Amino acid sequence: MVTIPESMDALIYMTRRTVGEKGKAMAWAYKQKCPECGKGLMGKPLDAKTGKPKIRSEEYECPECKHSVEKDVYEETLECEIQYTCPKCEHEGEVTVPFIRKSFPILNPETGKKKAAKAVIFHCESCNEKIGITKKLKS
Repeated sequence: MVTIPESMDALIYMTRRTVGEKGKAMAWAYKQKCPECGKGLMGKPLDAKTGKPKIRSEEYECPECKHSVEKDVYEETLECEIQYTCPKCEHEGEVTVPFIRKSFPILNPETGKKKAAKAVIFHCESCNEKIGITKKLKS
């Protein structure tokens, strides 16, 4: 059973997407505690001038002990919790999968051809349809 987040402060990732014509999905990944000190929640390092997270940073940092971990290594340890409605059978369900983005074939809205996009992939519990949650595509 997934736990719906109460605040964005506890999350690394959050999205709501329509999937096909009938489906939809809401997915999120919680921040994990620092592997060094175990106190702070790992997050993007803060900019010294503005105090805001450096969004394009390639590492995550503990605010308590300043221990840093490479982005790809840290994200592979996370779990993505998903609430979805299947676009094929309209089954409503919940699933937890590793937060790993893999290539997933999608229809390019500009050309009408299929192309590969990075997505968190999971299967419908009812009909076993393969569903991918991609980043928002440019139109």
